Amino acid sequence: MSDKLYIFDTTLRDGEQVPGCQLNTVEKIEVAKALESLGVDVIEAGFPVSSPGDFNSVVEISKAVTWPTICALTRAVENDIRVAADALRYAKHPRIHTGIGTSDPHIRYKFNSTREEILERAVAAVAYAKRYVEDVQFYAEDAGRTDNEYLARVVEAVIKAGATVINIPDTTGYCLPSEFGAKIKYLFDHVDGIDKVIIATHCHNDLGMATANTVSGIINGARQAEVTINGIGERAGNTALEEVVMTFRSHKELGIDTDINATRITGISRMVSSLMNMPVQPNKAIVGRNAFAHSSGIHQDGVLKNRESYEIIDPKDVGIDENSIVLTARSGRAALKHRLHVLGYELSSGELDKAYEAFLQLADRKKEINDDDVLMIAGQHRKASSRIKLDFLQVTSGIKVHSVASVGLDIAGEKFEACASGNGPVDAALSAIKNIIHRKMLLKEFLIQAINKGSNDVGKVHMTVEHEGVSYYGFSANTDIVAASAGAFIDAINKFVR
Repeated sequence: MSDKLYIFDTTLRDGEQVPGCQLNTVEKIEVAKALESLGVDVIEAGFPVSSPGDFNSVVEISKAVTWPTICALTRAVENDIRVAADALRYAKHPRIHTGIGTSDPHIRYKFNSTREEILERAVAAVAYAKRYVEDVQFYAEDAGRTDNEYLARVVEAVIKAGATVINIPDTTGYCLPSEFGAKIKYLFDHVDGIDKVIIATHCHNDLGMATANTVSGIINGARQAEVTINGIGERAGNTALEEVVMTFRSHKELGIDTDINATRITGISRMVSSLMNMPVQPNKAIVGRNAFAHSSGIHQDGVLKNRESYEIIDPKDVGIDENSIVLTARSGRAALKHRLHVLGYELSSGELDKAYEAFLQLADRKKEINDDDVLMIAGQHRKASSRIKLDFLQVTSGIKVHSVASVGLDIAGEKFEACASGNGPVDAALSAIKNIIHRKMLLKEFLIQAINKGSNDVGKVHMTVEHEGVSYYGFSANTDIVAASAGAFIDAINKFVR
């Protein structure tokens, strides 16, 4: 028998704090349902007091999922806790996650307080949360840089106050794996009552050691891992769910395992990447495009003779099936619907009709449709209600000639046209759009996602546009990179033009 490792997914809370990764409530529910089917134990659905949108997302996710625990984050503030309890009123298994910084830098500079006052606030917050829910998780923010003796005092006090889970975060990603593991072991050796609670890890990746620290903490007694899909999160990100799950699946000698259905990992990875407009780096462990690719002749020869020569994980175990149905222009609606289902999308009949039309148009331009293309198509129906839509785009470009673009926009049903020249086709297209949208806009970031499957592949454009001091993020995909650039620009503009 393996020890149960609980998976606490914070993609919808910590992961969504990445600039440009914000989701609306409908999209959050899609991700939450996918997390439920993946088998996560706890879904941290948001920080209710932070915004009406976060509050509503916690309410709706609580209604939408059945068996995972739904968790809401708070500070050690009574109003935060009251608001969180209200947001969780429909949750079948509610949990309030409250806490406070415990490191000396946090105590001194963030709170202008003392160790004794922080300990009192921690106990008071847990006791207050306990009035509303039975399941209360406490986080000691910046525990990674907190003195172990003081951390043990805080942990023991909040356990006595009624906490059921204690979260030990390496908030700044500072710890070495041996140091973090020793911290967890110290708590088990010095805290009375620690056997009555679950100890959790929450590690950031600032030095690239989030997974290593998490694994070290678990080996030393922690039994809840706080993770995100694809490792997204603040700054350099969080511990990646897929890395922790497959580490313990690969090292069965450790006797620790999760309830995760690993065959769904690749599908939800691509779903989150698409919804959050956050490309997965090609060399990302487990879910990167190159994770199971072999270019070295020596490696290829070894894999062909025996897969285990260079692969410690069977790609099929994480949902990569090289023999899956290949979508082409001759594929029918059923094949598209099946692939959408595999990737975690359930479209209504009307949405499927529109998706199939877009699929056929794309399939006429490409020989094969891959999963990224399907995800892009599935997201198009979300843009159908946008105020500003691209009606047409025509660009003339070449060597030693000025690029000229003609653009037509549909703005709330009214048609507008404009022309402009530029240093290249993209510059000309964006300039033409600016001639219609009379707002001060600064293009701060422009990213074309790498294309490596041929000149007819879909190009993806990520864009940051600044308007009145606020950054807005746009995304679009098209086999025509100029059209994708114009689409991403319009996507960003739609977010600040009302």
